[in-house]
Amino acid sequence: MSNRKLLEPFTVNYTPYTIAKRLVDIIAAVVGILVFGVPMLLITGASWLESRRNVIFAQTRVGSGGKLFKMYKFASMTTRTDEEEREFLDRLGKENPKLLAEYRANNFKFKDDPRITHVGRFIRRFSVDELPQFLNVLEGDMSLVGPRAYKPDELEHQVKSHPELESDVRTLLTVKPGVTGLWQVSGRSEVDFPQRVKMDAVYARHQSLLEDLVIIFKTPLAMLGGKGAY
Repeated sequence: MSNRKLLEPFTVNYTPYTIAKRLVDIIAAVVGILVFGVPMLLITGASWLESRRNVIFAQTRVGSGGKLFKMYKFASMTTRTDEEEREFLDRLGKENPKLLAEYRANNFKFKDDPRITHVGRFIRRFSVDELPQFLNVLEGDMSLVGPRAYKPDELEHQVKSHPELESDVRTLLTVKPGVTGLWQVSGRSEVDFPQRVKMDAVYARHQSLLEDLVIIFKTPLAMLGGKGAY
């Protein structure tokens, strides 16, 4: 099966669990927006004062069934659109291919990304840049708990590099990506792609409301600890 075939949309069946989870997601997203409303307004104001640019970054990600959607985050970098990010990476590939290779090998991240703003460094440290994803949950593209939402180019590159993981990737794409999940409470960026995919595939195969609750309760500690956040 080619990578292109892997990322083609496919049908995902609904179950009593997914219907119950959707109801929980809607309630949790509304509560989350109410609880974090003031911090979100403060982040919006601080980000605007620093950059005078759009404070929400809508980035293309791969969702359930291979469907592409726009995932919302507070902008934490100077590149704030898919096009700007592509231009940056294209330029990096020409000027410093070794650094681009390191970026890809490091889960498509830089440990000391030169694009990160002052406000961005703070909000990424505690993962509060993810708070706008409550809107994705309300729209139905994401769930409160689920696998990581991957960038299309990241998924294609990683599956090409790790073809043995194609079945696990296919499995994790049968569920909605989450605001939080197993990998987020297990080290985030310190967890490499093969480990992350296996975690997410295990979650997709054995998901339950009880497992979701355990992950939700672990999330605040992971956010405060900041392990693997950069």
